[in-house]
Amino acid sequence: MTESSPPPLDEVDKKILAELTRDGRMSVSTVAENVHISRAHAYSRISRLTTDGILTKFTALVDPIKAGLKSSAYVTLKVSQHSWRELREELRAIPEVAHIALVGGDFDVILLVRAEDNQGLRKVIFDRLQSMPGVLDTQTFLIFEDLDTR
Repeated sequence: MTESSPPPLDEVDKKILAELTRDGRMSVSTVAENVHISRAHAYSRISRLTTDGILTKFTALVDPIKAGLKSSAYVTLKVSQHSWRELREELRAIPEVAHIALVGGDFDVILLVRAEDNQGLRKVIFDRLQSMPGVLDTQTFLIFEDLDTR
């Protein structure tokens, strides 16, 4: 273990993470009750998990259809060598891009793009993504149904 790496997670840590992944709004008291530890112990564990960078943020999961984002796709990008650093900041600036991942394989980047409709999706892909310097090729995979696994 290096000095900068956090200590390994034990079973209590893993149970706390599972509870908070299931419901990020869960109170510390409820986490403690569900994990069978004291509230003070749960609080100190959650604090340590946050300080160590294991818990990075608490967020809400939004149903994209109910939020008016009726058209979604995974879009893969092939990019020119050494363009990733500049591209990632440009990609972050596109509101319709919900997730960005640098990957290995037949393409370099995969994006989750969510838009109000197919016209909005088309604008993001053709007008924004394909016109970015450093983007060599795109491929689009429409999402017909989203299933939340949490």
